[in-house]
Amino acid sequence: MKDLIGLMGKAKEMQAKFQAMQEEIAGLEATGQAGGGLVQVTISGKFEMKSLKIDPSLFKEDEVEILEDLILAAHNDAKTKVEAIMQEKTKALTAGLPIPPGMNLPF
Repeated sequence: MKDLIGLMGKAKEMQAKFQAMQEEIAGLEATGQAGGGLVQVTISGKFEMKSLKIDPSLFKEDEVEILEDLILAAHNDAKTKVEAIMQEKTKALTAGLPIPPGMNLPF
């Protein structure tokens, strides 16, 4: 019975740590770029776009599709960076816990 109470206490502690981590991640920002930095997108930890910077040299009528592709690539680069930070923080928080393979955290 003592082990069960200890386990429940650890579960509450872990839940509080996950909540703090989620709040920290929400405040993160990552900037992705494409075209050698000609297009830059900054997103939050909640994947909301915060800013978009486009080099004026890309404003040509016949290159609209290239610009659109670069914006998407920069956004995806920023998203990948946020996801990597989230994974790193989750891994650090769960280090040493016997979590079954394939179980994604936070819940």
